[in-house]
Amino acid sequence: MKTILATTYAVNPYKGSEDAMGWNYVCQVARFHKVIAITRENNQEHIEKFMEENPDELYANIQFVYYDLPKSLRWWKKGTWGSMLYFLLWQKGVVGFVRDQGLTFDIAHHLNFHNDWSPSYLWQLGKPFVWGPIGHHPTIPAPFRENMPLADKAKGLLTGLIKRYFWNWSTALENTRAKADYIWCMNDSVPEVLDLSGKKYHISPSVASQDYGWLPERKESTFEVLSAGRLVHMKGFDLTLRAFARFAEANPQLNAVLTIVGDGPEKERLLELADSLGIRSRLNMINWIPRSELMDIMKKASVFLFPSHEGAGMVVPEALSFGLPVLTIDNCGPGRFVEPAYGLVAEADSYDGTVDRLAEGLAGIQRNQKEYAAMRIAARKAFEEKFAWDRRGEALQTIYSNL
Repeated sequence: MKTILATTYAVNPYKGSEDAMGWNYVCQVARFHKVIAITRENNQEHIEKFMEENPDELYANIQFVYYDLPKSLRWWKKGTWGSMLYFLLWQKGVVGFVRDQGLTFDIAHHLNFHNDWSPSYLWQLGKPFVWGPIGHHPTIPAPFRENMPLADKAKGLLTGLIKRYFWNWSTALENTRAKADYIWCMNDSVPEVLDLSGKKYHISPSVASQDYGWLPERKESTFEVLSAGRLVHMKGFDLTLRAFARFAEANPQLNAVLTIVGDGPEKERLLELADSLGIRSRLNMINWIPRSELMDIMKKASVFLFPSHEGAGMVVPEALSFGLPVLTIDNCGPGRFVEPAYGLVAEADSYDGTVDRLAEGLAGIQRNQKEYAAMRIAARKAFEEKFAWDRRGEALQTIYSNL
């Protein structure tokens, strides 16, 4: 059994997305090894509360260590504002912190955030160094930027420039790439932007889910289309609404509803769009709810519609765990790991064409009940074989064993 020193900037077992992934990855490392998980001080209360409420023998292998920059260097960080700059400074400062603490370990692992354009300095500790999972959100294709809010366009342009700077000119990022003994790429565009020729790496999704249980047969008479996530343009909820509207218009006799779970700056605009499409009466818009309640909604849904432009998508494995067929769009994120046996990947060559293909996918799933039953079983099988958290732990064990 080795000791793994892991930087896990975001860890909160009560949250989803990056925070949930941080928690679950630490637990997966602890299945096979001792782990020293370094995270931010503001995560301590939630971690300790969860561990007290949910005792597990696994915790004997976990040592959480809490680190933050001095208050004099972080007074300007307010919420998400400045979070990326703070993260870069945090990564740079954590090396000196580890040395000062005199921590003893065998392997250093930069475990999250998952950006492939932000450098890590753990290689300076002189131990075998693992980097990843890492990746990035792809650029949103031009046809889908026409209705993008101006603020999002400006943010996307600035983020793109920052990424290109690091990929092309950052000495710190080049050192990270060169010194990494193994790199886990979460999407297939990473080896290209980082030029990983000659490096040891593999490509597989970073996202996974717990097993919340499922029922092979769905008995509800309503055809419920479900989507979930933060209500921002990148998530493609405008495509969700338009695809459902076309599906509902072509099938007026069906008892079909669309449920969207989430909150964010796009909420009012999406409600206005639903009004203009004439589907407001068929739309259930639910604000953020506890994760257990979202899982209850997933249990009752018919299909998961997720035309997001992102490079990950943690809600997709969650949907698969309940046997939900998934409809998404062709990109380097969910578009790469959703397969025809349990979903549809719509070609994203034009806006209207993409909406049509998603609507046709909904119609095809709804009208063929025998095929739908087979898709549910295939979705559940894909979760068990590829997207359960234990699969990620086994992948980590393979990486550590082969260093």
